[in-house]
Amino acid sequence: MNRRNFLKALGAGAAVLALPRFARGARSSANRPNILFIFADDQTFEAVRALGNDEVHTPNLDRLVAGGTTFTHAYNQGSWTGAVCVASRTMLNTGMFLWHAHKVDNKTDERFQQGAKMWSELIDSAGYDTYMTGKWHVKADAKSLFDTTAHIRGGMPQQSPEGYNRPIEGKADPWRPYDKQFGGYWEGGRHWSEVLADDAVAFLEQGSKGENPFFMYLAFNAPHDPRQSPKEYVDKYPLNGIKVPKNFAPEHPDKDAIGCGAKLRDERLAPFPRTPYSVKVNRQEYYAIITHMDAQVGRILGALEKSGKAENTYIFFSADHGLAVGRHGLMGKQNLYDHSVRVPLMVVGPGIKKNARIDAPVYLQDIMPTTLELAGAEKPDYVQFKSLMPLMQGETKKSYDAIYGGYLDVARMVTQDGYKLLLFPKAKKVLLFNLKEDPQEMTNLAAQRKQEKRIKKLFAKLLALQEQTGDQLDLKALYPGLL
Repeated sequence: MNRRNFLKALGAGAAVLALPRFARGARSSANRPNILFIFADDQTFEAVRALGNDEVHTPNLDRLVAGGTTFTHAYNQGSWTGAVCVASRTMLNTGMFLWHAHKVDNKTDERFQQGAKMWSELIDSAGYDTYMTGKWHVKADAKSLFDTTAHIRGGMPQQSPEGYNRPIEGKADPWRPYDKQFGGYWEGGRHWSEVLADDAVAFLEQGSKGENPFFMYLAFNAPHDPRQSPKEYVDKYPLNGIKVPKNFAPEHPDKDAIGCGAKLRDERLAPFPRTPYSVKVNRQEYYAIITHMDAQVGRILGALEKSGKAENTYIFFSADHGLAVGRHGLMGKQNLYDHSVRVPLMVVGPGIKKNARIDAPVYLQDIMPTTLELAGAEKPDYVQFKSLMPLMQGETKKSYDAIYGGYLDVARMVTQDGYKLLLFPKAKKVLLFNLKEDPQEMTNLAAQRKQEKRIKKLFAKLLALQEQTGDQLDLKALYPGLL
């Protein structure tokens, strides 16, 4: 049965699904694996219980950790905009490094002007049926890029005025995460995470009966603010069980110079200066929406098993970037500290080692070329990210010898051999962290004379990575003393 007939057979229950772009003849796809990509928004690498955070409850993400391989040091390269998800998702769907992807976003990249293909189109060309639901936030029409779509969401659910500058200890809180009068995730009458799971279950029922393998792009808006979830999930996290992060600070000393002052929307979610109370409430709501999302992931995994396709399906779970939620005096993701640039990344599937960890640094966008390899799809020369398969198959020990990060013109970083060089050009700051001994990034070593040689080496590597990523910020002029 082809997809059009199957959609017709599904009847009213499939009304939300968009019809395929065009009818295609039968294609050879014997033994091709299915690909299920699940994407969170704003989920830091620390927010998975099986990866060491005993505060958060994530039984279904824990299943993915146990059932596959986890990349413990997966990074996002940064952003050209405060909407970091836009940059992350543009890199993911084009396969291009940060500042090259920026040209696609601002419509100046000649290759995409001339018809270069995005991720879903490349998979489609390999004989896959493609499905998408949830957050898109890329300057391209999702309906034209996927065969079947459902609820295509914008950047974030609408935040209400009451959701900002709260909570203030000793005063009544004007906002509640389970109060549906504030809209947000509750717009439409059903929580958006639950709607996404509904769509995914329908997709899996459809895809399990198709002749071709499937590629599913399931992108939660959660746990992005407004961090809303049913009361039963919030109640799982009493405030007396929430810890204040070790690297908590009332305010970041350079908040304005690094673009994270009180005018930045994300930073306005909690009052200045930060208090332990406001951070604990924000983390309570963050964990609650993650656990609610985790329950929906469980529904999706259950539907995959029910479809009979699980044994021939690769599952990828990640997030577009992390989030501070009180660390370093910050609330958002518009910074290059690890809590905001590192994400969870789990891979489950045929031949993938179970309950395995790989510490080699990678980028979350490496998922894209990995799926191209698994699908037998073309990898165009503009795809700069690298497949994860050589790492998972033990063919290599590392994909990158250093990790780059850039945010607007206010921050640059390079991480190599366990050290991070972090630059704040407008604050005229140089920071150096030993990530092995100081994973919370609390002790700046840059003033130590014995670190001068290391800083110069890392700076030279950062300059080389600028060239690779298309970064035009003149760091040589800004930091002549590091040359």
